[in-house]
Amino acid sequence: MLNFVDSAAEAVAGIRDGSTVLIGGFGNAGQPMELIDALLDGGATQLTVVNNNAGQADAGLALLIKERRVSKIICSFPRQSDSWHFDAAYRSGETELELVPQGNLAERIRAAGAGIGGFFTPTGYGTMLAEGKETRLIDGRGYVFETPIHGDIALIKALTADRSGNLVYRKTARNFGPIMAAAAKRTIVQVTGIVPTGQLDPEAVVTPGIYVNTVVEIAAPAKAVKEQGNQ
Repeated sequence: MLNFVDSAAEAVAGIRDGSTVLIGGFGNAGQPMELIDALLDGGATQLTVVNNNAGQADAGLALLIKERRVSKIICSFPRQSDSWHFDAAYRSGETELELVPQGNLAERIRAAGAGIGGFFTPTGYGTMLAEGKETRLIDGRGYVFETPIHGDIALIKALTADRSGNLVYRKTARNFGPIMAAAAKRTIVQVTGIVPTGQLDPEAVVTPGIYVNTVVEIAAPAKAVKEQGNQ
């Protein structure tokens, strides 16, 4: 069922404690800030969050971590100059980290959406990241087996949706959104505009509506200016 709702709070209302939440964005670009703020207000806790990084400064994902709503984060870039909330939560033992190289992260999410049981990659072979995982020599080169990352929920941001849930994105804000939409049991999308079915160029549609469950229009996102500066 595809639902169009009136607010971010209504969009995320069904997210439960302990959910695995895939959150789109590469830094601020494409991060669904209003959906994350609504999730914070909703009170869900003990979340496993999958994102490219571990939050920045005092906005979005960083606030979820600050409020100790995230029990585990799976990401490729957990530390930067303004990731102080993750740093504090990790050092105190309140948030667990699973570090995944960025290409592996994207492919593990994609594999979940494609129904693939896993894949072999040379990235991470012979390092701590391969500990406890199956390894294999293929044509004389070492590979490590990686498993899919499935999500209960995907929170993503797109530019425009049509009434069938088809999505187009704005430039680099596309990043992880399409593969996360396919990898989650339920995909919640915030968009800046909704148009009638048929108005989107089919060749421009990136995420087909079959992967979308809930759409909320936020015509003027509060963080839009900051995000565009990162694109």
